Amino acid sequence: MSVPAAMRAAVYRRNDDVRIEEMPVPRPGPGEFLMRTRASGICGSDVMEWYRAKRAPCVLGHEVAGEVAELGPGVEGWRKGDRVFVSHHVPCNRCRHCLRGDHTACRTLHSTNFDPGGFAEFIRVPPINVQVGAFRLPDEVSDEEGVFIEPLGCAVRGQRAVGVGPGMSVLVIGSGIAGLLHIQLAAALGAGRIFAADIHPYRAEAARRFGAEALPAGEGLPAALRGANEGRLADRVLLCAGAPAAVAASLQCAGEAGAVLLFAPPAPGRDYRLPLHELWGQQVALVPTYGAAPLDLAQALDLIRARRVNVRDMVTHRLPLEEAQEGFRLVAEAGESIKVILKP
Repeated sequence: MSVPAAMRAAVYRRNDDVRIEEMPVPRPGPGEFLMRTRASGICGSDVMEWYRAKRAPCVLGHEVAGEVAELGPGVEGWRKGDRVFVSHHVPCNRCRHCLRGDHTACRTLHSTNFDPGGFAEFIRVPPINVQVGAFRLPDEVSDEEGVFIEPLGCAVRGQRAVGVGPGMSVLVIGSGIAGLLHIQLAAALGAGRIFAADIHPYRAEAARRFGAEALPAGEGLPAALRGANEGRLADRVLLCAGAPAAVAASLQCAGEAGAVLLFAPPAPGRDYRLPLHELWGQQVALVPTYGAAPLDLAQALDLIRARRVNVRDMVTHRLPLEEAQEGFRLVAEAGESIKVILKP
């Protein structure tokens, strides 16, 4: 299939202003390839206006799967038609952060991206992303499943950092797409009891469906957790919601020598009371993580390919690119949807 001169893209201005516009198809330079986008997931971070509006107008979208449409000069190991997932942020693998394993603190990772973004019919993939962040999709992994490699990779990195392991009790606070991935990943890593809490009944039911024991969210969560977990709080708490009440609950639900994974970012400018004396006395660690590195993405792909994490059943909405505004509405409202995928 030939590559056209122009393409459509969903241009973001704010959550309620996403416009379909025509723009030139970017052409790959040396070491680059052009990807035809087959599926692109709308991430929860895409609807964080405090995070995204400062870049507007722009083309968002970083959970992508597609096929190689055109090769730039000097690209080796890839052919037109190859199915591919590409990471938008990739590390240099040479700086002091990368050399000690802190790849997502790498300045290169925070400066790399596609052109223009995943909510477009075509994406130009820069050389470093081709070299470090491109993964061939096996036949048994669909384009829709490939969309989950990036968000699952973020969960992989988070659970490795916080030390989720066999036999542990795990509480996931927030059962959106990130929370549901964490539930299944904790099970794949051998966690003993997995609990989840969410204020929305639809998401609480989804948590049950994907393997967690649902607990009532709110002030009574610590007591409910003790009642369900043989009188104990959780060994690991995975915070997948940024609301102040969720943050407070996470600190109250970690047991002795436990840890809290700060996975979901709160809005800037919010201050939280940290019960430092209690955290010190209980020896509770607070562990923030951001993003995913190539090692995390490779592990995520393996988990999806082996069906150890069921991502197929998380897709609730499949929309054409023309309905990107509806997709943003669904994700921003966080109602009865889990994963919303655009099909450019």
